[in-house]
Amino acid sequence: MRTARPPLLIVWHSRTGASEALARAALEGAGAPAILRRAADIMPNDLLAAAGYLFVCPENLASMSGEMKEMFDRCYYPLLGRIEGRAYATIIAAGSDGHGAERQIDRIVTGWRLRRVSESLIVNLAAQTAEEILATKCLPADKLRLARDLGEAMAEGLAQGIF
Repeated sequence: MRTARPPLLIVWHSRTGASEALARAALEGAGAPAILRRAADIMPNDLLAAAGYLFVCPENLASMSGEMKEMFDRCYYPLLGRIEGRAYATIIAAGSDGHGAERQIDRIVTGWRLRRVSESLIVNLAAQTAEEILATKCLPADKLRLARDLGEAMAEGLAQGIF
């Protein structure tokens, strides 16, 4: 007997709370049986067991955070040829740009042959000084609503077989 895959795995990393808040908002929108897991805890079987992915992280020095990169390093080769065609989207918490992290994730998952099913949600926090960058973040409701909407759209698209 075949078991059903969870429709959505939300993988996140955060140092200042912004990406974690966005990931939790996406989970709220997605509802059950979506799964929220920190990137450090993800193993290849976690990705293999999901039908789609939402990768949520900060942009650090124009690239994805190290913990998210480590997750991809750890899981990349064991999953080659095993998850093609699955849906993914990204949420990036950025101080000014966010596109470097987005491009890096897109390049990595191209090898897995994943399908981007939504434009990246880049939340620009305009943090430019060391103090602003390192400060614990409290996100406005409109930014969290965008993440909730993306989580809901991803979960619904997977449930309906749209992607």
